[in-house]
Amino acid sequence: MFAKKAKQEVTSYCDWMSQLPPELHNIPLFDLTIPGSHDSMSYDLDVNSSIIEPDILKILSKTCCARKMVRRWAVTQEETITKQLDAGVRYLDLRIARKARDRDPTRLYFYHGLYTRTDVETVLRAIHDWAERHPKEILILALSNFQGFDKAIGAQLHKHLISFILTLFGAKLIHIRDTPTLRSCWAKGRNIIVSYDYPTLQHGELWSKILYYYADSMDTTMVESKLSHMLETAKPVKCFFVCGLNLTLPADARILKYILRLCGNFAKVAQRSLPRLLRWVKQQAAKTPMNIVASDLVTRDDFVPTVVKLNAWRPVKA
Repeated sequence: MFAKKAKQEVTSYCDWMSQLPPELHNIPLFDLTIPGSHDSMSYDLDVNSSIIEPDILKILSKTCCARKMVRRWAVTQEETITKQLDAGVRYLDLRIARKARDRDPTRLYFYHGLYTRTDVETVLRAIHDWAERHPKEILILALSNFQGFDKAIGAQLHKHLISFILTLFGAKLIHIRDTPTLRSCWAKGRNIIVSYDYPTLQHGELWSKILYYYADSMDTTMVESKLSHMLETAKPVKCFFVCGLNLTLPADARILKYILRLCGNFAKVAQRSLPRLLRWVKQQAAKTPMNIVASDLVTRDDFVPTVVKLNAWRPVKA
């Protein structure tokens, strides 16, 4: 097995997929290296919303100071979805929630610690409009978690959201039965993949859950070690998978060690770790080719160029 370097180079990350060399147009998208954002909507968290997670802090939802602390440590992205896409991100991690006591029975938001200010339908329309302007860029939307979808209304909410997705994206959706390549997607005029993490889902236009590897740690050394082990022992074949570079706050009382820092926030911690994690990505990719690489702060530290440039070296048969 040898590798060859693609001669053509990407010059604009807003349209990087359309600039990849022809020899990469016919390989499955599972075999491309694609930059993604972790908790993509967290830039939009509403400090006036109730606290959703962690459980240990829910009781403090009425306290403005507590909500502000949660927001400082829950914001993993700084730029809007449109700016993330403009920067070259092609995988979006979208965690869905319904606000308790919302007068609109089907209105949904995103969340990470707090609810977002902007609702799901507004954001999905913005993604659709961006995809219209960039027909050769393939977007992967991973919808998951579905907080607040209780037994009484859960089925109705899923039905409403799926119907909205199918109507909005329509002929742009890449079906799960396909093995998508850039060329096949361009030929069919399709450039949206929707992964919907709901076990009873039966829609050929939607994909099931995409496997997401992450280390569940705030320790960069631990993140590198755990991800290396996962990629070297359990990397899936012929399907999408995510290597998550994101640091993860503890879900128990240990979280107080971080959020009680008066001058601290998650962005500062993530910014310190990202350069090292990107060096690890380049080293690890030589051993175990990656598919989607997701991170916090995706518009910083050359994250997108580093990931996209991994496509310049592709394994070929001797």
